Amino acid sequence: MWWTDSLSLKSAPMRKMPGVLVILLSACAQAASPRAEIQVALCEPVAALESKLELRPRGPAYETWLFDDDALALLGRGVRLRLRIKGDGSELTVKVANQDCSTLAKDVVPEGEGKCEIDVHGDVAEGAVSLSRALDATSTRSLVARKADVAALLSESQVRLLRDVAKAWPLPTGLKPLGPIANRVYAAKGYDVDVSTLPDGEAYAEIANKVGVAHVAKERAKLARHLARANVKACEDQRGQAGVKMKRLLGN
Repeated sequence: MWWTDSLSLKSAPMRKMPGVLVILLSACAQAASPRAEIQVALCEPVAALESKLELRPRGPAYETWLFDDDALALLGRGVRLRLRIKGDGSELTVKVANQDCSTLAKDVVPEGEGKCEIDVHGDVAEGAVSLSRALDATSTRSLVARKADVAALLSESQVRLLRDVAKAWPLPTGLKPLGPIANRVYAAKGYDVDVSTLPDGEAYAEIANKVGVAHVAKERAKLARHLARANVKACEDQRGQAGVKMKRLLGN
């Protein structure tokens, strides 16, 4: 079963810390309103989810590209480079996992550029820093067409995050865009359901909810009951879907 009563925190250095209260005390030291995103991978056909969870589209569909090399060197270091294309422009994001939000230097997340929050997958909670910058249509097209180097389009704070926190700078050679992934977000009675469809038609669904870290245990239990009442099957493997998607995009 994807949900149990225990929860551990992965942070840097990698370690497990039993009990939700440890997460609360650690994360609350970082910010006045720390947040956690509870994410549950769903192993049901999208058509079944539309009926069982009464999905309603929330906002327009968008396109996602991920960047890594053939060996997925960045993913192996807990780093994701993601481009989300919406309308005429896009948002380029650097996400670094395995972070302790309570001990980050203040300049790691400049105001208005990103966040550090707790990602909850199954029984593991993990701090992650995300920094984003907007790109115009020209830069977006060049990046997807491999006419622009992703490293050249990163902001100073994103480069600093990769260099000083992730220790992943300079970026590996051979980075390439992996995609496109077609994304659609649905509202589902207080939750968001994100459906990602790869070029080969394989679809992945994840239900999520953002809450204060003090409410993680309660909200996880509530979500488990909600899925059980709707007779929706959660995946046994709740380690996150990014790696699975990227390997499939590479043909592995």
